[in-house]
Amino acid sequence: MTSMRGRVAALLGAVAVVAGSTLTAPPAGFAVVAGVQGVGGGITGQAPCPEAPGFICGTLTVPFDRSGATPDTLGLRVALTGNSAAPRGDLLFLTGGPGQPGAPAIERMAGRLEPVLKDYRLVMFDQRGTGQGALQCPGLQEDMGSSDLAVPRRQSIADCAAALGPDARHYSTADTVADIDLLRRALGARKLTLDGVSYGSFVAQRYALAHPTRVAQLVLDSVVPQQGFDPLDLAALPATARVLRAACRATGCTTDPAADLAATVRRYGNGARILSALTGYEFVDPNYGGVPEILHEAAAGRPEKLLDFFEFVHREVDAAPAEELSQGLHSAALCADSRFPWGTTDTPVDVRPAALERTRERLTAEQTWPYDPATATGLSSMLVCLHWPREQVPPTPHRRKLPDVPVLLLGGDRDISTPYELLYEQAELMHHPRIVIVPGAAHSVQSRAENPAGRQAVHDFLLR
Repeated sequence: MTSMRGRVAALLGAVAVVAGSTLTAPPAGFAVVAGVQGVGGGITGQAPCPEAPGFICGTLTVPFDRSGATPDTLGLRVALTGNSAAPRGDLLFLTGGPGQPGAPAIERMAGRLEPVLKDYRLVMFDQRGTGQGALQCPGLQEDMGSSDLAVPRRQSIADCAAALGPDARHYSTADTVADIDLLRRALGARKLTLDGVSYGSFVAQRYALAHPTRVAQLVLDSVVPQQGFDPLDLAALPATARVLRAACRATGCTTDPAADLAATVRRYGNGARILSALTGYEFVDPNYGGVPEILHEAAAGRPEKLLDFFEFVHREVDAAPAEELSQGLHSAALCADSRFPWGTTDTPVDVRPAALERTRERLTAEQTWPYDPATATGLSSMLVCLHWPREQVPPTPHRRKLPDVPVLLLGGDRDISTPYELLYEQAELMHHPRIVIVPGAAHSVQSRAENPAGRQAVHDFLLR
């Protein structure tokens, strides 16, 4: 796959340039000075961030087990700008995953949000189990890296569950929501403006449901439904056809990538692996350059380039240490948060496979095309939790409207991970949502899209 490697290497270089085009110091108007007052007495050890000295870092101490059964605490790293008297208050940016830290990204996100940072104090933090305190599951990390969908070895799942043990239940989104409210109080803020991307959009919605009077406004980028990820991914499966065909038209390809994908899945039964590779590759190239040709050859019985593509994405795109995206935290949170064909993780392990098989038998080609029902029931988000030890899980909030606060919903029309069909569904649960779909953008619009329309929409929304 020499031509593909060359194309992707060039694209990765372009992404690196974008990622590196951040501020070396904060913009004028919020420079950090020693002894800044009002940062929040509950954040200890405040000092310039070692990797970004123009910003303040400190530690928020939170209870590990909110039941009180154990007295342990966790120290969560917090990073923020020094403009404690910002006229519009605190803007908490929530990263994705679950498993991605926040504090290391403050310099980059300050660059993306620079036009609003005279009015807002930007705050980011490492959610429990991420960053310097990342949950470590080496086998699962090797198998999956930063991928949501790569299928791990069953032994890696067992080893991770054994390593985390009963403590895994304390890494749910409900715990993170409670941590955020402690962070709000530590900051001395009456309300927060929340800007969440991907899993961060889910956390933001869950916070708004749990603490409706503590939210000023919401930006939800690459929207995950308030009820959580669908382990069957029944939005992403059909959306793949729309996205690949749109990318094909944009690049002038002459095949039908959706039909070729369907034929490839029928021939090789590798739908889960294809979906995982595509959702990784969208971060590199939202035009999915070279993918239609690869699928066309595979559909015709020549899978060599497709296999090379799988290996490339796993090695060059998805590979990541736990400090960048903890698969231990990812698994613990999803298994605690999600509802599966067998119910929740409180369901006995031995009855889960039969329930999953019954679900596969009921799925139709229309629901899963251009994939097949086996793809929906064979993704890692399903398989990890299929074998996860039984544990008590927090209750799932009833599906209901968010508080009546301003909401911006942001999506890309090339996003397979969280396709915009999900965004429109969630808009029905909001009072007066503003919706912006950015042409040519894939997942994580604010951070990654070349088209600046999404970032401009955020700036206009926050400064309106």
